[in-house]
Amino acid sequence: MEGMEGMQIEDMQIGDMQIGDIQVEDYVIGGTAAEGKLRFFLSNTTELVKKARELHNMSAIASVALGRTLTAAVLMSKTLKGQNDKITIQIKGNGPIGGIIATCDSNSNVKGYVHNPQVENCLNNEGKLDVANAVGKPGFLNVIKDLGLKEPYVGNVKLVSGEIAEDLSYYYYYSEQIPSIVSLGVLIGADESIINAGGFFIQVMPGADDEIITALENRICCLPPVTSFISYEEKKEAVEILLCGLNPKITQEGTCNYVCNCSRERMEAGLISIGKEEIQSIIDEQHEAELQCHFCNGKYHFSEDDLKALIK
Repeated sequence: MEGMEGMQIEDMQIGDMQIGDIQVEDYVIGGTAAEGKLRFFLSNTTELVKKARELHNMSAIASVALGRTLTAAVLMSKTLKGQNDKITIQIKGNGPIGGIIATCDSNSNVKGYVHNPQVENCLNNEGKLDVANAVGKPGFLNVIKDLGLKEPYVGNVKLVSGEIAEDLSYYYYYSEQIPSIVSLGVLIGADESIINAGGFFIQVMPGADDEIITALENRICCLPPVTSFISYEEKKEAVEILLCGLNPKITQEGTCNYVCNCSRERMEAGLISIGKEEIQSIIDEQHEAELQCHFCNGKYHFSEDDLKALIK
């Protein structure tokens, strides 16, 4: 299985490609292949990535970086077992984007943001948006799983590329000892609109022999970009393209959405948590407070009377 170490695919980011007129609802599906020796997850996240870009008013390269991370969180959320479990991906390099955060619950409701949504677009030597440069190295990737225990599980690895998919493959291999293939794609049109977004995630299960691994590697090497087949109206057809010859079987299907669960009540709780003295200081110096949600940019205004009521 050492041949699978760090294996990944990155999709193309910019071009004139059109994907047809059929609008497919965002979805995430999972299943097995090779008689249970492989498990896979496949997702179309086009609409939720479009929503994220609109909410955060992001540049094209920021949209690609966050879109990949949101897609990864959706795919990884299907490995959660508890109804209230959550998974969070944190990426922090030394590049101009500053950092990326995406969090997703077990129902594949995801949200996220980048520290610098207006980071300037730049291209690499292949003429693609240079996400690796925007993220920057050195840096780290954290995967935080809130499983309802006293303390969350936190896995941490250094960034190996900043391209996100490769970094997640590296994380699974070294932090969880599971050989994995991750592909994340956000296709940007010539007018910088988002045409398509999605990805897949394949893991090699215990008992997989060299023949299965070789067959998987050969199939992955021949795959078209993930954004070229995730919008097929028949999901089975997309799965067959992904794992042709490996007898894939879909075992779970669902939708995924960009959902922010912020509320005035949550913001009040945040203010209360800073303590009476800090709230009184805000009253004395500013006479009011306005809190903004990082995930949806929603704003919540608290007047002086509101703040006094919180102290009481």
